[in-house]
Amino acid sequence: MNKTERAYSQYLQQLQHIGKIDWFKYEAVKLKLADNTFYTVDFMVMKSNGELEAHEVKGGYIFDDAMVKIKVAADLFPWPFFIVKKANGGTWEITKVGNEE
Repeated sequence: MNKTERAYSQYLQQLQHIGKIDWFKYEAVKLKLADNTFYTVDFMVMKSNGELEAHEVKGGYIFDDAMVKIKVAADLFPWPFFIVKKANGGTWEITKVGNEE
């Protein structure tokens, strides 16, 4: 776990403590996107209503291949995917990927 992922894990712990999420796990799920192509989700998060979400934490620049994998995963799997970046002021910028409703 890198520094940004560790900070996000601490943020998720705070959300869990106040009851906004029930559970989260780092690198708990490895998804097969195609033959010999896999994507490991940074954090699987279960909200307090039981919904699962996949959170991908990025410290800055997102490489094209990583973004493609996240978009493909969002199209193939039933839960929402989010890109998480550290924002100014110590907050988090969380953006949904694909499956727009």
